[in-house]
Amino acid sequence: CAGLVCAVLCWPGLCWPGLVCAVMAGGRRAVLCWWPRLLLEAVSCWGCRSRARGQAVLDGSIHLGRGFTLTLVTFLGYGAYRNIPKCLVVRAIEKVEDIIEQADYLYGTGEVEKLYQLLIECNSSENGEILWRLARASRDLAQLKTTSTENKKKLTYEALTYAKKALEKNESSFAAHKWYAICISDVGDYEGIKAKIANSYVIKEHFQKAIEINPTDATSIHLMGLWCYTFAELPWVQKKIAAMFFSTPPSSTFDEALQYFTEAEKADPNFYSKNLLMLGKTFMKLQNVKNAILWLNKAKNYPTRTEEDVQVQKEAAELLKSMGVK
Repeated sequence: CAGLVCAVLCWPGLCWPGLVCAVMAGGRRAVLCWWPRLLLEAVSCWGCRSRARGQAVLDGSIHLGRGFTLTLVTFLGYGAYRNIPKCLVVRAIEKVEDIIEQADYLYGTGEVEKLYQLLIECNSSENGEILWRLARASRDLAQLKTTSTENKKKLTYEALTYAKKALEKNESSFAAHKWYAICISDVGDYEGIKAKIANSYVIKEHFQKAIEINPTDATSIHLMGLWCYTFAELPWVQKKIAAMFFSTPPSSTFDEALQYFTEAEKADPNFYSKNLLMLGKTFMKLQNVKNAILWLNKAKNYPTRTEEDVQVQKEAAELLKSMGVK
């Protein structure tokens, strides 16, 4: 059945928006029986130039009694999906909600490159939900160790472009505000200390806006804590430079940073290894050894799923060692 689906997807001149199937509670056998009939009917209609009927077959569902709708990705399974060329995938799921569903699936499985390839096909989209996901995908690709220095810079600026466009399309999206702030921060690494300090005001504003729109988003709260920690820890020289350019340079305290990191952990416990690490580091700055050890141990023992988790685990172990803890 999967072979037939792939063969039909390659049918010359066809475009398959919103391809769905209905599966009876009885199981997969019903799908295997009905999918060839559905697809052959659709191809027949398109071949007879009855595009409206062919489209209706594809956009509709098969009524097999009790059942539910599945997307093409769900039906084929991820293994089969990986082998479908990206151009066919994009043609097969033109509907925005299907693209978003597929993008979120790839993000959840850590398929950074495939996610980017999927979304870059939509770089002219006017949909804010797709655009901030494209900004995130561009940024994640830039962060990979395998990405060259030249491409890293290109992707970093590309991510900011998409994030800005996403925000223009939907100012009420907390995710658009969050990723716009993240991307501005990344670009600052290429533009010098003055630009970085100037951008910090904008970054703070958008993190706060993201939290205002969605007070339960642990990532936005964590990032606001990271902003506070960064300026609380700012070296004396950089503080002097900031004072030269700005009458009221950005500033914060470790207590303020701790408040955000703690709130992030309450919103979504153990959601992010770096939040555990930052709690430990902040308690160290506040001379609270007991709590510092507690959170650094949690960071050290956090399951490693990403490159960042590995680095967090390593840093936590080094900090514990410096405190005399094995």
